[in-house]
Amino acid sequence: MVDFLAENNLCGQALLRLSEFIPAVFRLKDKSDQQKYGDIICDFSYFKGPEYYDSKLEAKPDLQDLDDEFRENNLEILSRFYLAFESVHKYIVDLIRYLDDLYEGVYIQQTLETVLLNEDGKQLLCEALYLYGVMLLVIDQKMEGEVRERMLVSYYRYSAARSSADSNLDDICKLLRSTGYSSQSGAKRPANYPESYFQRVPISSTFISMVIGRLRSDDIYNQVSAYPLPEHRSTALANQAAMLYVCLYFIPSILQTQQAKMREIVDKYFPDNWVISVYMGITVNLVEAWEPYKAAKIALNYTLDSANIREQASRYSVSMEGLRPQIQQLLKEGFLREEIVLDNVPKLLNCLRDCNVSIRWLMLHTADSAYDPNNKRLRQIKDQVINDSKYNPKILFQVLLDTAQFEFTLKEMFKKMLSEKQLKWESYRTEGSERMTELAEVFSGVKPLTRVEKNENLQAWFREISKQIESLNYEDSTAAGRKTVQLIQALVEVQEFHQLESNLQVCQFLADTRKFLHQMIRTINIKEEVLITMQIVGDLSYAWQIIDRYTLTNYKLPESIRVNPSMVTKLRATFLKLASALDLPLLRINQANSPDLLSVSQFYSGELVTYVRKVLQIIPESMFTSLAKIIKLQIHAIMEVPTRLDKDKLKDYAQLGARYEVAKLTHAISIFTEGILMMKTTLVGIIKVDPKQLLEDGIRKELVRRVAYALHKGLIFNPKAKTSELMPKLKEMAATMDGFYRSFEYIQDYVSIYGLKIWQEEVSRIINYNVEQECNSFLRTKIQDWQSVYQSTHIPIPKFPAVDESATFIGRLCREILRITDPKATCYMDQLNTWYDLKTHQEVTNNRLFSEIQDTLGTFGLNGLDRLLCFMMVKELQNFLSVFQKTILRDKAMVDVFKAMLSAVNPVKGIVGRYQQLRKDSYQGGVYQVGQMQILRQQIANELNYSCKFDSKHLAAALENLNKSLLADIEAHYQDPSLPYPKEDNNLLYEITASLEAAGIHNPLNKIYITTKRLPYFPIVNFLFIIAQLPKLQYSKNQGMTCRKATDPVDWSPLVLGLLTLLKQFHSRYTEQFLALIGQFIRSIMEQCTSQKIPDMPSDVVGALMFLEDYVRYTKLPRKVAEAHVPSFIFDEFRTVL
Repeated sequence: MVDFLAENNLCGQALLRLSEFIPAVFRLKDKSDQQKYGDIICDFSYFKGPEYYDSKLEAKPDLQDLDDEFRENNLEILSRFYLAFESVHKYIVDLIRYLDDLYEGVYIQQTLETVLLNEDGKQLLCEALYLYGVMLLVIDQKMEGEVRERMLVSYYRYSAARSSADSNLDDICKLLRSTGYSSQSGAKRPANYPESYFQRVPISSTFISMVIGRLRSDDIYNQVSAYPLPEHRSTALANQAAMLYVCLYFIPSILQTQQAKMREIVDKYFPDNWVISVYMGITVNLVEAWEPYKAAKIALNYTLDSANIREQASRYSVSMEGLRPQIQQLLKEGFLREEIVLDNVPKLLNCLRDCNVSIRWLMLHTADSAYDPNNKRLRQIKDQVINDSKYNPKILFQVLLDTAQFEFTLKEMFKKMLSEKQLKWESYRTEGSERMTELAEVFSGVKPLTRVEKNENLQAWFREISKQIESLNYEDSTAAGRKTVQLIQALVEVQEFHQLESNLQVCQFLADTRKFLHQMIRTINIKEEVLITMQIVGDLSYAWQIIDRYTLTNYKLPESIRVNPSMVTKLRATFLKLASALDLPLLRINQANSPDLLSVSQFYSGELVTYVRKVLQIIPESMFTSLAKIIKLQIHAIMEVPTRLDKDKLKDYAQLGARYEVAKLTHAISIFTEGILMMKTTLVGIIKVDPKQLLEDGIRKELVRRVAYALHKGLIFNPKAKTSELMPKLKEMAATMDGFYRSFEYIQDYVSIYGLKIWQEEVSRIINYNVEQECNSFLRTKIQDWQSVYQSTHIPIPKFPAVDESATFIGRLCREILRITDPKATCYMDQLNTWYDLKTHQEVTNNRLFSEIQDTLGTFGLNGLDRLLCFMMVKELQNFLSVFQKTILRDKAMVDVFKAMLSAVNPVKGIVGRYQQLRKDSYQGGVYQVGQMQILRQQIANELNYSCKFDSKHLAAALENLNKSLLADIEAHYQDPSLPYPKEDNNLLYEITASLEAAGIHNPLNKIYITTKRLPYFPIVNFLFIIAQLPKLQYSKNQGMTCRKATDPVDWSPLVLGLLTLLKQFHSRYTEQFLALIGQFIRSIMEQCTSQKIPDMPSDVVGALMFLEDYVRYTKLPRKVAEAHVPSFIFDEFRTVL
């Protein structure tokens, strides 16, 4: 049975955890999502005609492709949701099987009645039903019905479960189909909800009625003993009341018609409260929940009578007024001493009970989540409660903080006293016994004590008392207690009867011994029960969700921390008080020795730590606000002091006002740090919270938030601007980033953190994450946030809505660079590394652009840009291939031209009379864009390599040498396979490549970007394409190859690099054939010129020879590759032209 509940708490925790990971597309909220995914995401209507939906998909290849991509991206998370849903169903099936086994007598001598008579059995059976109800409610509250249906249908379509015979998917779908309930405020409640939902899996009515009978009549957790006062009774039974509330929905007839039972329930559990916490802070208002049920509504009317509401609210108002000064008095430094605590345990416990009961009532009955603002009656009740209780969130929260601190102090004292109990008791006993022995010696006349006559009777009596004290036994505390009281009495009497008052020293000895005996009685009365009572009374699980209202919104807690950072110590006690709420879900999991104890503890502790971080985030926020002011002063107000200074100018440079302001702000920052470090290392649930780590994480989080926002806002470009905004915006951004950097450098010593390390780690994370998100648009299997290595739950990188086709700032930056260096509008001069506008001949940009990006985004930014360009290039190359296959190879006329051409040019060593020309714009665009991106990649590699050699020459040298030696080893292995080579599972080559690219030690032109198959006519198509471009170009001595007309733009460098990259993706024989065709073209034209006696070298030949020259130069191939196809005398003549 305990195993069930362990499993159930586990399901509950899995549901709560998973509810945060529902993929947004399943909600279909955006129009774009509806248009894109509407046909592939279906609800249960799919089951009426799956063939119709499947045929719709098969009819459209694009939809099929989208469906496959969607499956790849979401199957893993869908499987996890399905497992959680399945475990809920399995849980109730197991419970029903257990009840059937009980009924059939499988467990000998055990029946349902005997299990319910056993104290543990009673608790477990009641919890079994209650937790099942809670799970169903949580599913409906956290995951809307439509979303559940869509997820289940998608899982059904994508997984293998539909084909396996033992799958219970049908039953799960029946249990979890949409109920029509919506958790949105103002949504109407469906009829017969939730009872019809609870009855989807039939459960034995005898079992349900017996459970409800037990919950109605018994105190199943024996809580009343911890709350002896009658007015605290409803608080004592609050957990049981929540269980009863859920279980009643399994037999709605009680709520509807059985007035007597409902009256009894309300009188016992709800005479003074109507807002309850069902499970871990999920609040329910009975006024609204029981509105549709006649008997329940009538029974609750007595509680909701305005006179009763006034009475309850006023009672708690008076209670708060009295408790606040009382708690503050108890918390005064030095007030709670051991003897005061031991003498006043009942009073202190009563004070704790009153505080906790008042806080509970006021927090629940004023919680916003418990009152629907659209319901007039609820609004009136809430207003009455707030007015009559004189509710002030600030005071209430202050009392909660003080109570938590008081509780924490008291618990710690009790724990310490319990651990030292035996030692102290024995030391008091020894002290008392020794005092008596000494007195006995005094009356023997041997020990010199002024004017004490020898008295053998007293000597013997004191010896006997000493023995009696010595014989007291710690183990038998009852007998020892009685005997101690008798001994105290005897010591009082001996003083009176033997007229010992006259001797002060003897009196002192007797008084000391009595004191020790009193201490022994006190010490023996330190019981663990007090700690247990404090644990029960201090339960704060009801506030698991509503406490946010006090710490993060209404109540100005952040302001208070800002004014008084030492307040954080009280918050620590409150966090620990909240952590006690974890006992509820973990108890049964622990009892069942479930291996999942750790993961459930981790989940709730993680939730709590996240909350702690949220509350304390105000400290880093305030620090950054002060920092911004400091930086402003340092940059704009404070002048740099020169090395030589005239003394009459000393006053001007002193700038005392500005410097005082900086000192004041810096002091404020260090005070904040002090506040958080006061917290001490605390165990929150099972997670250790180190305040230094909290502070560092908080600073990181704030830094990430501000830097990410600055990058998002600062790098938005207007594509219609006459002159590009790129350089000015980069300069502005660089200044902003420098401000952040300097402020970090300034703060690090005051806060004792590694500023530079944090800066580099977080900025690289922001940029890498944004690059990853940008590259997602090129990937079929997307990297979700929860899979990303750069995203973090504690220090999240914010996501901003896209402002154009790019998802992030890095995409906008990349597309802006591509826009301004577009080969259709600009001409790239390779010698000058500069782009010029084709029409105005003005400079557009040059390689300074990349230094500016380096200043703004650092190495990570350039590296990220490089990665993004790679993805774009892959996409261009893939598009290019699909265009080649779909348009060129399917065009029959064109293929005929190629065939004719092939036969005309064979053999390649010969000469051809006439050439066809190929004009294909789609082909042209792809080549140019790839070439343009290759130029950008080369520039980025140059900039990275330059800065690497400049900033860290040892790293650059080490990488270059390692690279050379690795290549030498690999070449040696291919010549002699017995030599070593990195194994499959060795990441060395992969890792070194990443480092080499980051240092710019690579050649983008040598990379293979895509895998390709054999393509017929590929060399000849490329050859025809290049000779079609040659007439548009002309050679000039100063500028090299430029286009003839600005209206028909051709940019030489992107053309050469684009073709080179294209050919690099295929087998080297294609390149051979392509070069051979160019060689044949040059020879053929030269032959014609010679026969027609034309003295000058034609421009097409000059262009083709230039192409060969540049090809050899970019690929770093030996000259003989070109000379194999063109006689060297033609090259010699070509050089005279140059």
